[in-house]
Amino acid sequence: MRLLEDSYLRAVLLDLDGVLYVEDEAVAGASEAVERLRECKIDLRFVTNTTARSRTATLEKLRRLSFTLEEEELVTPAALAVRHCLAAGHARASLLVRDEVRDDFHGLELDERSPQAVIVGDLGERFDYAVLNRAFRHVMNGAELVALQRNRYWKRADGLSLDVGPFVAALEYATAQNAHVVGKPARGFFEGVLRDLDRRPQEAAMVGDDIESDVGGALAAGLSGVLVRTGKYRAEAVKASGIRPTATIDSIAELPRLLEEL
Repeated sequence: MRLLEDSYLRAVLLDLDGVLYVEDEAVAGASEAVERLRECKIDLRFVTNTTARSRTATLEKLRRLSFTLEEEELVTPAALAVRHCLAAGHARASLLVRDEVRDDFHGLELDERSPQAVIVGDLGERFDYAVLNRAFRHVMNGAELVALQRNRYWKRADGLSLDVGPFVAALEYATAQNAHVVGKPARGFFEGVLRDLDRRPQEAAMVGDDIESDVGGALAAGLSGVLVRTGKYRAEAVKASGIRPTATIDSIAELPRLLEEL
């Protein structure tokens, strides 16, 4: 299956929220598109910046919505954060994540007194002054600020909603420290996925609904970037970003046909 003039497509990274499903409803034709890619012997990775649910819950949701995948095909930011902290010698961490996600950070010691890292994920409506101020103090005392992702917003059933990015930005501004981002659009995120697949960037494509985190991050890392007009896609956001996707399609249902034509 051809993607570029000088290379063949061998791997596809698929975003979840907004691409395969929106909240609890699968995008029409999404599971069929995934199966078509498998028939073409393309390596798949289901990659998400979602930090609102655990890895186990994410797997269960995908399977409930008729997507077939192995556990190792799912890439979540929590596992990447643990890997980063341990490599940096940070054994103790303060977790700004929902209770149901905490089990994904096994290997790190929970410490709210003198953590070596502050890991910021999705707290939803539990983000408040006290939570942010405590994290601020930890970072000012020397803890590394680690962001599971820094998306600006996401699409819920009731409309667009603030994501983790604005809260990470607030802590960066207050502490004058740049967060280490483990999820998209960090270059290391894409490099790590491709390293595990033993694929080169020019052999891979990222499919997402976020022009910055999904498409922009992929392009900067040397992958192709396919933008879908589902989820939080907004034409005005695409125009303002200045990012030019490799291709733009109405939904993932069109992806197999697109890749056959390119």
